[in-house]
Amino acid sequence: MVRYYCPYCNPKYQFQKQSSKGNLICGLCGEDLVKKPFIRLNQIIALVAASSLLLPLIYTFIFLIKNQLNPPNKNYQANSSLMIVIKDKFSKLT
Repeated sequence: MVRYYCPYCNPKYQFQKQSSKGNLICGLCGEDLVKKPFIRLNQIIALVAASSLLLPLIYTFIFLIKNQLNPPNKNYQANSSLMIVIKDKFSKLT
């Protein structure tokens, strides 16, 4: 359903009439009614602003839950062998 409104009158007290030509006019002032757009520019800007604030938060929570369910495998044996190699090289230098 296409919604019409009068840009000059208070929205609380508006009512529609049909002129003799078939156009919708305001019942209070007699001006032609204007179509209300489905999506306005300020709604698009608000949606972009809200998503720019919420998407990083959602992204963080997804990876937090993912790491809780499947914790990353830590190969301590590889780390300890690397430390032994580093200690050997350091001891050869001194």
